Amino acid sequence: MERMAFVLGIKPEALPEYKRLHRETWPEIIEIISAANIRNYSIFLKEPENLLFAYWEYHGTDFAADQAKLAKEPRMQDWWQICEPMQVPLETRRQGEWWARLENVFFKP
Repeated sequence: MERMAFVLGIKPEALPEYKRLHRETWPEIIEIISAANIRNYSIFLKEPENLLFAYWEYHGTDFAADQAKLAKEPRMQDWWQICEPMQVPLETRRQGEWWARLENVFFKP
């Protein structure tokens, strides 16, 4: 299992709708995420900076392949089409990232 964390900006005017969408996440999205070997997925909000912090535990063996499979799912594409216009990727993210992946510098079980 690998713990993963990511950060992304959110437009302040989009916060109410973004929160509503995630309170009412479509069941198909939860299934797709689970099929991609992602468990314990959480998203946190830091205001007033309007930063989203996502954490999950990856239980697979090929993250790139699982992410590619997830990205091909039509319902996931629908979800992203709604959510992405609300989001503000960090300018300092790596090439190919939408959510900027964070380095794990400490863990205490």
